[in-house]
Amino acid sequence: MAQWDRLRQLPIAYRQQLHELYDRDALPMDVRHYLAPWIEKQEQRAARDHAFAMVLFQVLLENLDIQHSRFVQEESFLLQHNIRRYKQNFQRYVDDPCALATTILWFLEKEKEILESAELAEKVGSTLSGLNDILDRIQDIIDVLVKKELVEWQRRQQKACIGALDNVCLDQLEKWFSCVAVCLFQVWEFLTKLEELVGKVSYENDPVKAQNPTLQKRVDTLLRDLLKSSFVVETQPSMPQGKGSLVLRTNVQFSVKARLLVKFPELNHSMKVDVSMDNKPPVFCRYRRFNVLGTKIKALNMAESTNGGMVADFRHLISLSVTEELHIIYFNTVFELKGFSVELQASTLPVVIISNSSQQQSAWASVLWFNMLSQDPKDVMFFANTPAATWPQFGEMLSWQFLSATKRGLDDTQLEMIANKLFGKFFHRLLLHSENTPDTFWVWFDGILMMVKTYLEDLWRDGLIMGFVTKGKEKSLLKKKKRGTFLLRFSESVIGGITFSWVEITVTGEPDVKTVQPFTKVDLSQIPFHEIIRNYQILEAENVPENPLLYLYPDTPKDKAFGKYYTEKSGEDSPYIKYIKTKLVFVSKE
Repeated sequence: MAQWDRLRQLPIAYRQQLHELYDRDALPMDVRHYLAPWIEKQEQRAARDHAFAMVLFQVLLENLDIQHSRFVQEESFLLQHNIRRYKQNFQRYVDDPCALATTILWFLEKEKEILESAELAEKVGSTLSGLNDILDRIQDIIDVLVKKELVEWQRRQQKACIGALDNVCLDQLEKWFSCVAVCLFQVWEFLTKLEELVGKVSYENDPVKAQNPTLQKRVDTLLRDLLKSSFVVETQPSMPQGKGSLVLRTNVQFSVKARLLVKFPELNHSMKVDVSMDNKPPVFCRYRRFNVLGTKIKALNMAESTNGGMVADFRHLISLSVTEELHIIYFNTVFELKGFSVELQASTLPVVIISNSSQQQSAWASVLWFNMLSQDPKDVMFFANTPAATWPQFGEMLSWQFLSATKRGLDDTQLEMIANKLFGKFFHRLLLHSENTPDTFWVWFDGILMMVKTYLEDLWRDGLIMGFVTKGKEKSLLKKKKRGTFLLRFSESVIGGITFSWVEITVTGEPDVKTVQPFTKVDLSQIPFHEIIRNYQILEAENVPENPLLYLYPDTPKDKAFGKYYTEKSGEDSPYIKYIKTKLVFVSKE
């Protein structure tokens, strides 16, 4: 594109410079406009070569005549007048055409300077506009990371704390967070350097000077938001011998791990993390001693992480508190790198602190209820107005307890028995509240779970224990089966007890269901349950002792179902037979 055409298309600020340049008579703008192609072909030697300059001078006058004739034909009276006057003015260069050539070349150079200035501003404004586009995309990515991916991870962690087998690995999130943070930090450094340069060199209408502060503020906000969201609690508080996460006991050590999802190796060991407990309990709480003892300050480091993440692993903290209310443990640190600084805070899910083991089931029930329903991980006032749960939510949560402890959850039939026990046959229509699940239920349920996890895990995982079935349901199932069919169920009256029932046939041909007294940890700690089933005998007067257990419900031969668990010796040679004869032959009146 011709130089003059490019100048005419510039933004108004640069066209104004062009008007100011031609606000003089040395080279009228009309002449520059109408003779643009010819003027732009001028050579530098015209300013030095008199003969060459004279030729160009004559051509200039001829071109002006041509333009004058054209305006006459077009009846452009004013332009005719102007062109004739310009030609007369140029006559003063007749003895020194080199001076005119020099003047024209000077104007052309000034035009180039205006163009270069505009092009530079345009390039800087492409660059700055491009940065804005990049920041738009980064904003979208941060929104996805913080408002979707991180929130979903936090919800998975809540569910995992109460038994769900959800994936709570942070490695992929760390990669995403780190990638975005590194990109943002590079932009932040670039704009910081740009600001330094503007302080040293600038010019009128400098787009960097105008736009850089806004860009800096935007990058600063994005980086701060990302970093603040990247500091999380990777492993929630738990005691080494505790039932699960988030229930702590006074004067007993617990561990918790914080992690920075933005990995900058140069920050290894330089960021100190301080632990504190919420010292603002709910207004209805009577106790106000909420302290954490132990090593409360640690450095984020990559040595204590299995994957090279930036973590602070607190393994020997001790809580001092005497309340079952919900409280939060906070982690504070400062991110500082190359002049950029921001305070970060991570917080645990609400914990329940107890002073003795009798509070365990109640505390764990609170943890279960909170993490089943709460969408706000910092809502310590949750139980001031507890939301209701549907049975599917509650049942799924109960199933998680077995799933996490034994790798086998509860099926619909087992859950239905629990629901009937708790709420009656219309449980599907109910909205459940925490007060509908009394502590006695949690004691019963927890006793079964601990018994299964400790003594019956293999049998449970292989589906050999029906477990949660009522006595009435048990009888209706067995009465339809052949003699010797038996099933295993958890006692409804004995905490942490398991029993079995089998069907006998009376002399009149009627089915008769009999049940053995429940076995508890006292029994199961001395003899494996499969050996009880294998060697169990009925000792009745005038009858030869026999094992009445022949088929595991519905019709699996006993030895086929339990054979892989048997010891080599059986019968009178079994190391357990003496115990069985003296302890485990009573039929329950349950």
